[in-house]
Amino acid sequence: MIWMERVGVLVVTYGSRGVAMVDVLCRSEEYRVETYIVDRNRNPFNVARAKHHVVIPDLNVEAICSFAQRHRGEIDFGIVGPEQPIINGVRDRVEREAGIPMICPTKEYAIEGSKVAQRRLFQEVAPDLNPQFKVFDPKDYTSVKSVQREVWRWLDTLNNQVAVKPDGVTAGKGVGIWGDHFQTRQDLFEHFLSNYKYGPVIVEEKVFGEESSFQAFCDGKHLVPLPETRDYKRAFDGDKGPNTGGMGSYKAKLQWLPFMTSRDMEGEAKAMDRIFRRLKGRGSNPGLRGVPFYGAFMHTGRGAKILENNSRPGDPEILNILPVLEDDFVDMCYRILEGTLTRVRVAPKATVVTYKVPPTYGGKTGVYSGDKEVHLDQAYRLSEEYDGRLRVYPGSLELRNGATYSLSSRTVAVVGIADEIDEARRLSLEGIRSVKGSALWYRRDIASKENIKRSVDRMTKLRRL
Repeated sequence: MIWMERVGVLVVTYGSRGVAMVDVLCRSEEYRVETYIVDRNRNPFNVARAKHHVVIPDLNVEAICSFAQRHRGEIDFGIVGPEQPIINGVRDRVEREAGIPMICPTKEYAIEGSKVAQRRLFQEVAPDLNPQFKVFDPKDYTSVKSVQREVWRWLDTLNNQVAVKPDGVTAGKGVGIWGDHFQTRQDLFEHFLSNYKYGPVIVEEKVFGEESSFQAFCDGKHLVPLPETRDYKRAFDGDKGPNTGGMGSYKAKLQWLPFMTSRDMEGEAKAMDRIFRRLKGRGSNPGLRGVPFYGAFMHTGRGAKILENNSRPGDPEILNILPVLEDDFVDMCYRILEGTLTRVRVAPKATVVTYKVPPTYGGKTGVYSGDKEVHLDQAYRLSEEYDGRLRVYPGSLELRNGATYSLSSRTVAVVGIADEIDEARRLSLEGIRSVKGSALWYRRDIASKENIKRSVDRMTKLRRL
């Protein structure tokens, strides 16, 4: 028997993103990993692999810290997937009170906590990335009529082509877009007010083009970009319906996507590096370690614009990356903590992620009742049969008395891995169809030839304008 060094890892998780993190930790070939998992529900994958598993439904920082303190001598470091604990300062608290180093930004650098602060930072550091925007702060207006007049003037300037965004992550009804969520100014203003009552609202230029996701690991000293991915936010085939947390995503064999050029990718990396250097200052800034930059970019005929930045790994986009890492992930984590992460090796493979979700997710139906049991046995058999080319990541699932039941969010993700996008998509779809659960559904056009061709043709046309 080969001796392996033991390492204890605290994982704060929810959904398939966290499962993918647990999976890549437990597949370490250099370390014997024991996981201490804080979860929002009894995820069957996590329960099976955790040395200690605890359910904290709201992932509140105080309870997470208490769990970490109870296992202080057993845990070497921690890693965080969901955004809310990061925004609420989970790293600050756990490091201060439990003495456990954490891989995620500190509260100060969770810049997704304020979209207004983000936009102003981008305007200061990389104004070419910013769409036109205007902040409407309740402190600046004496009445609803006065703010409405200013909103109307701004809509005149942008010919109504705008996106309306709340400052905070969970305020009001979230992001609304002209032509998608509302067709009249009155509908737009009602959406605006639903957010305005909670605080500042941004009304920004709606940009047209093709979207990509930028992600990078960071040790506080170095920013290491990962291959580009494409997320599918809309609920239904053909990019129809409301925005969701993401119905699937893909990565190409190359570092960039089919509708991008290498110059496009270099432009994103340079832009995010400017922001990184502004936040880092001179030398190193350990407060930024983790994935401080997960940026959504829109590629237009006038260059790329940044839609938003998040301070954690993407879901589903990180699912395209973790299964094809060529470096040992535990070793990567240690290098992040040491400040010595200068590169990340990712296999030149295409990956396609497809989510299966309950009928109420994305607004397909209004009610989800009846049998909610989900069967993953067939999907796991396929995963074994394909020997590493297919990964099954349970998400919003609850283990009860030996059976697994779907909850309200994305139920399970299946990742297909191959040399080309088409084959990775075939594997992902085969896997997702093998997941059995009443009324569960999925988008059938994630990474389809037709969808990708449409993106390529659109970018070709935009670049000619």
